[in-house]
Amino acid sequence: MLVPVQILRAVAALMVVWHHGRHEIGLLAARGAGGPLAPETLLPWWAGVDLFFVISGFVIVHASRSLAGMPGARGRFLAHRIARVVPLYWLTTLLYLAVALAAPGLLGEAGALARDPGYVAASFLFWPMARPDGSLQPLYGLGWTLNAEMFFYFLFALGLGAGLRGAVAWLVIALAGLVVALTGLVFALTGSLAAGALVPLPSPLLFWADPIVLEFALGAALGLSRAEGLRLSGPVRLALAGLGLAGVLLAALHLAGAGEVPGLMRPVLVGLPALCLVAGAALGPAGVTTLPRPARWLAALGDASYALYLVHPFALRAGREVLVRLGLAGPWHPWGSLVTLTLLSVAAALAVHRLVERPLTRRLRGALAAWENRVGASRHPVFTGGEER
Repeated sequence: MLVPVQILRAVAALMVVWHHGRHEIGLLAARGAGGPLAPETLLPWWAGVDLFFVISGFVIVHASRSLAGMPGARGRFLAHRIARVVPLYWLTTLLYLAVALAAPGLLGEAGALARDPGYVAASFLFWPMARPDGSLQPLYGLGWTLNAEMFFYFLFALGLGAGLRGAVAWLVIALAGLVVALTGLVFALTGSLAAGALVPLPSPLLFWADPIVLEFALGAALGLSRAEGLRLSGPVRLALAGLGLAGVLLAALHLAGAGEVPGLMRPVLVGLPALCLVAGAALGPAGVTTLPRPARWLAALGDASYALYLVHPFALRAGREVLVRLGLAGPWHPWGSLVTLTLLSVAAALAVHRLVERPLTRRLRGALAAWENRVGASRHPVFTGGEER
């Protein structure tokens, strides 16, 4: 495990929580419970997702070094990814579905979508499907990133039989080819690079060819570089991290609070700075033994970053209602409410990670390992494999 990368995972998750927390503070202000926050122009907090995607590309390659080219590598990789991703996502989606069915008015459009069996099934199966408004989001909206992750896992798994270099090369070519092909088609049909949703193509293709998927390729190329032995000195890594931070700040200045940037500009404006940040964290020596306490806390939160990403909307909304009912939202400054909601989200995520996510993942991986051993014994008597980290 690379501790600096774990810390970045925590930072990425906190950025997303802060972004959504600001929205909750706006809802409080609309209800007369506290004042609004000024428009945010310091950082594009939604860019935590871009940082996640680059980290994911890196981590998957880093964790698959010994797996690439082995017998049964594709099945083992996908099985372990399913064990890691599916249980908690399905649980949070089930909870969201239960709320949507019990009180459809609370969730707006999702209340009606929860009664569409085909749409609900697609949401659980990571299949991109358009909502009535045209957005390609599953029932639990945050799951769009998991749809993208699963597509990335599938493509990477296809190349594992060719070794690590072959898998990364195939991944980069496949993702870049999809994006270039769709962008060219969009431009040919509309004369614009920003009219993808207007092109009459299947929803999954439009989703999988979104330029944001190039950020997985950036992270994967970085993972291969480390696997090939690339290491940088401390000052160079610090300069890369500074360059990445400066790039994110410049992106925020360019956007001037306009919100997320679509199309090819997103991996350029935000993905490349995210790559610099991850490179600064990932290309140093392994085995850091002494860390200051705040860094250890962030590394521990990095372990729970997946839980934080999935459960924070529930914690934010519950915390918002608690503040209102206790009469604390009005007297407090909105920044105080935002910090409180963020801390509640962190506490909820740590509890879910410890009590739910880790036990579920451990049991499912144990069951998969037993199945793999039985299959391996019958098909590959000398193959023992190894646990993916």
